[in-house]
Amino acid sequence: MGERTLRRLLIIGASAAVRWAMRKGSTADSWLARMLALKPPMLVIVALANKMARIVWALMARGGTYRAPAAAK
Repeated sequence: MGERTLRRLLIIGASAAVRWAMRKGSTADSWLARMLALKPPMLVIVALANKMARIVWALMARGGTYRAPAAAK
């Protein structure tokens, strides 16, 4: 099922981001805010960790640097 330490670090990072978003609030149109409004926090944490893992894999496989998505207007 993959590298245990890497999985754990992704979950820790995602849980920190979700806790921060729940405390401080995030923009209403963000993916994280929409998910938190619809799903339980632990499910959102796992989904965010999966999303981060896919981004990391794509960057490593194709090479390149991360560019944050542009804010919607």
